Parts: sequence; C-alpha cells; structure tokens
Amino acid sequence: MTRRVSAFRFVENCGNYAVAAAAYGSIWDCVSSIDPARKVVSTDLEELEYDILVIAAGTTNNFFNIDGLEDRVYTLKSTSEALRCRNDILRRIEKASIETDSEARRRLLSFVVIGGGPTGVEIAGALGEMKRYVLPREYPEINPDEMRITLLEGSDRLLRTFNGKCSADALRSLSQLMVTCRLGVNVRNYDGHTVVMADGGEFKADTVIWTAGVCATPFRFVTDVDKNAYIGQGGRIIVDGFCRARRLGDDIYAIGDIALMTDGNDIDSNFPKGHPQLAQPAIQMGRMLADNLMNPQKAKPFRYNDKGAMATVGRNRAVVQLRHLEFSGFMAWLAWMFIHLISILGFRNKLTVLINWIWAYFNYSTSLRLLIQPASQPKAQGRE
Repeated sequence: MTRRVSAFRFVENCGNYAVAAAAYGSIWDCVSSIDPARKVVSTDLEELEYDILVIAAGTTNNFFNIDGLEDRVYTLKSTSEALRCRNDILRRIEKASIETDSEARRRLLSFVVIGGGPTGVEIAGALGEMKRYVLPREYPEINPDEMRITLLEGSDRLLRTFNGKCSADALRSLSQLMVTCRLGVNVRNYDGHTVVMADGGEFKADTVIWTAGVCATPFRFVTDVDKNAYIGQGGRIIVDGFCRARRLGDDIYAIGDIALMTDGNDIDSNFPKGHPQLAQPAIQMGRMLADNLMNPQKAKPFRYNDKGAMATVGRNRAVVQLRHLEFSGFMAWLAWMFIHLISILGFRNKLTVLINWIWAYFNYSTSLRLLIQPASQPKAQGRE
C-alpha cells in the first residue's frame, strides 16, 4: 500500500447480469498499524478507513532468531534479491577464473544452500548445472572439481512436503550434479565466513543462500486482545473456515500464506493445523473469499483442493507428485515446464518463452554470464 498510483472505473453488462460500477484504487505504502476498533489502516503517509479488510501480505524469511544472519546471507524472496544473488555468484566465478592463490580460489568457488525445500533444491540444482555443464565450456581455466556446492537440510530428507520416493529421486539427481547434501544438520550461527552447526561442526563458506523457512509478514494491531489469541504458529493470523480473523473482528479477513485456519468447527478437516504455505491454497482462498463477499447469503467455508506439487532439480530432472501418481526424471521435467508455460500471460509471451527454452536446451547460451544490475539512483531523492 502507498501513494495512489492508479484508479479506474469498471462497468460491465453481461446478458441478464448487471455489474454495478465500482471505483478501484491502488495504494503503494508501508502499513504501520491496524486498528480494528476504529476500522483504520495507518500507513507511513495517511490513514485509510475500511468496511472490510483483507490481509494477504504473504510471508518473509524466517531466520530462527540467529543474530546477524539476515545481513550475511543471500535470500530469494524477491526478484531483486535473486538478481543480486545471481550477479554475485557470477562475479565470484569470474574472479576465480583469474585467481592464482589456491585457497582464495577455493573460497570463491564454495557455495552453501541452507534449506532442502523446493527452493533450496532448485537453486542447488542450478548451481550443479553450472558446475557440470557451464564451467567446462565457459570457464575452461577452472577445474569443475574446485567448485563445491553443499546443501544443508535440518530434517532427515529433502522435500519434506513430498513423499519419500520424490525425496529420494531429488537426492539422487543432486548427487548426479555433484552437489553434496547433508541431512539432519541445523545451523546455529554464521559470521560471514564460517557456518557453525548445532552439533559443533563448522566449515568455511563465503557464499550462503538461505531458503530454510518462512514466517508470516508481521503486522501491528492496535487492540486489547491478547496477541496469542489471534497470532498462531509462524506469526500467522488465526482465521476460521471463512478466512475471518474473528478474534480481531468479523470484518477482517486473512488469506494465503499469512492465514492459519484453525479457529472454529468449520475449518478444513483435512488440514486441522493449517494449510501449506503454497501458491495453490492462496489462489483458492482468494477465489473463495471473493465469491463469499459477493454472495454472503451463499457463503461457503474453504476446502483446499490439492492438485499436487512439483519441483525441478535441473535439466531433464524434476519430481512431480499428484494425488494418485508420482513420477520423476525427464517426463516430470516436461510437466514442470508445461505448467509454468501455460501460467504465463499472453500468447506472444508464451511463444517467446517457449522458443527461448528450446534454444537454451540445445545450446547453453553465453548470456548466462551477463551481469544484470540497476543503474545508480540520482542524488536528489523524493522527487515526484
């Protein structure tokens, strides 16, 4: 939410249905507090009154209260963070290609990924692809064995939200890409150069990518209600089966990753401890809530339809888990690409991406080495 950047009026007549004109406004700003009693959302610039408030702010990184960790690791919660991580990885490889000191070269080419979920597995697989396929072609002066990629996971297997077979297939694929996976290890500290494990072990690493978990985006509610009454595990807002945060008021709703549906008897019985923090539940919650708000007399409680999950590990390597079927390898990789392709808006965009993918499949493009970074900001700030 902030300064108003767009507003438009939409009118539509469809057959026998007349849709009333409504004005929509977009505000881009940071929320400082929410006052349920006054029905006011306070931002850095103004106060906004509401009749119905829907909170869909998603999640942020969970660093598990490890001091200073946020400032020392790379995260992947936004496009800008991903580009920064990509650029620094390429810079390190470029530096390593001209570095003569073996110890400095080893540190430049040591990469650690913390977290064995889909994001961690995919980034580790991408690094493994670089090690196995890109380095021999683009950096012949670097011995691929000098590049060390380590994936750390606190549980006893990768991809905990998948079944055991998919987890084993992902582990095998990463091993083929020369990625070292260490399971059942937890990180206690990281000072920017040394990763310290909970069991006392440690190893050197200058590049650490953190994908170990998420927590709900925090909000400050101005209320006398005990925080533990409306905030649940992971900082998520407790809601009922209709996504209402009833302990804050019947006019406040929360959907998506930030919602924890554990309040009342109308919750989804298949997920008594809340739904997984994935895109599928968020999309379905949004559609359900929109229908309920438009037709409150016919409101229905939310029931999650799990359509399955998939994760890619690298070229020709992926795992797919559907309701009654799971498979991995090349066909899973094609399925992953197809699902992502059809989700792209516009036929022209779909066609462009498909052509680029086909070209990249048969020829590792040198554009991989292109550093993408924004230009410096002007000295005069705050100009309209």
